[in-house]
Amino acid sequence: MQQPQALRRVTDHTLGRHLVVGAVGVVVVVALMSFLGSFRVSQLASFSYLAIAAAGLTVLTGLNGQLSLGHGAFMAIGAYTAAVLQRSDSGLPVVVVLLGAVVVATLVGAVVGMAAARLHGPYLAGATLALAIAVPGLAIFWSDLLGGEQGLTVPLPEVPGWFADAVFFLTATDPSSSRYVAYLAGVALVLVLVLLANVSSSRVGRRWKAVRDDEVAAQLAGIDLGRARVLAFVVSAACAGLAGGLMAFVVRLTAPSGFTLTLSLTLVTAIVLGGLGSLAGALIGAALLTFLPQLATGLGGDLGLTDVQAAELAPLVYGVVMVLVILLAPGGLVGTVRMRQARRAALRAAAAAPAPQHDAPPSSERERSS
Repeated sequence: MQQPQALRRVTDHTLGRHLVVGAVGVVVVVALMSFLGSFRVSQLASFSYLAIAAAGLTVLTGLNGQLSLGHGAFMAIGAYTAAVLQRSDSGLPVVVVLLGAVVVATLVGAVVGMAAARLHGPYLAGATLALAIAVPGLAIFWSDLLGGEQGLTVPLPEVPGWFADAVFFLTATDPSSSRYVAYLAGVALVLVLVLLANVSSSRVGRRWKAVRDDEVAAQLAGIDLGRARVLAFVVSAACAGLAGGLMAFVVRLTAPSGFTLTLSLTLVTAIVLGGLGSLAGALIGAALLTFLPQLATGLGGDLGLTDVQAAELAPLVYGVVMVLVILLAPGGLVGTVRMRQARRAALRAAAAAPAPQHDAPPSSERERSS
């Protein structure tokens, strides 16, 4: 009886609930990364860094209402920072390299966020779009440092001894460097989701939502609009920098071709499909981006299509799914489910409410009517 009561006390608080869910998520990550094959582990690693970037963009666009079309640029900043640090002879641990990517992306995000706080609507979208186009070109301008068009190869980190011992104890296998990176990506995704969920539920998150819903009312309530926008931009840029650093280790190559405008639009597509303002929606959108093309290609091969035709089938299926979601679930997958649940709850509450009782007419009126 004591354990359920203790667990109930923990889950009564928002932070406690998020920590419990995060602990379960870490267990799931360890189980999946330990027993799946190399190809599936690589897919999960790709899903993890895309989900981190999509979760950060959800905070900026879904919670704060700032439309960014240039988050691929912050991923490029994080990826190139990680690549340069990893290729240096300093021998930094991979966690320090990833923190360096987060710090650099955060600083750039603070500068861009202060400028973006003065822009609204299509002007902000246009400015971030220009950022997404300009940043990958810097690698060509500074080709001696950043590798130019060919990019930088990223060496895999060495597996720490304590980590290898722990994995061998659990699975009786020796983890490779690529599997170690996948572990890092999965655990980083869980940590980012827990942090963002707590921030979204805090006073800061409520301020972001107030600015998104009605700027005039938020300003009258004493909220500093500029500070709220800049903070949301900084948090989102930090997530994108971490995602870019993980992407550099997963892909093992950092080149301008990996950070085109398509990447930024892909992140926007993920949060639209999943549902704006929902971290669960960001996960669903990232999962669709990662696994749906492979499923469509495999389906095309099973139907007898050639390899080229099967590869061309993937964007067609993805486009059809997006059109269906927009038509049938305009609030995104998670957003539409939540709206339907709220509508059902309102109907149940209305049905359970007692019917209004009218007072009986006085006896004189009854006699008069008879």
